[in-house]
Amino acid sequence: MAERNRPGDAGDPADDEVFDDAVAEDVADDDDADEPVGRGGAAVKERTKGDAPKAKRETRKSGFFGRIGGFFREVVSELRKVIWPTRKELLTYTTIVVVFVTIMTAIVAVLDYGFGKGILWAFGGK
Repeated sequence: MAERNRPGDAGDPADDEVFDDAVAEDVADDDDADEPVGRGGAAVKERTKGDAPKAKRETRKSGFFGRIGGFFREVVSELRKVIWPTRKELLTYTTIVVVFVTIMTAIVAVLDYGFGKGILWAFGGK
């Protein structure tokens, strides 16, 4: 006797119809009267003149020293954006890095010593 497809099994045409109906209902629910159809949904918004980004004033000085001064002003501006760690965080991070580097150095040293002895043994060195 052949087994019957249970709901949820692949290939059950009744499940396909139910799925198609559910998708059609979801699509119908998502349509809002406020949004124009075919414009990309809520993530895309038309930009009006009031929303246009304001251009930065161009105050670059021409010449070699003007460009160097502009560079340092930009460096200071970027450094103000940095979230600096507290003293406790700095000590914790430093300790973690020193311990990690020490462990990795020890692993490399042991492997180097072992491979060195293995090569000398294999090729008959003293």
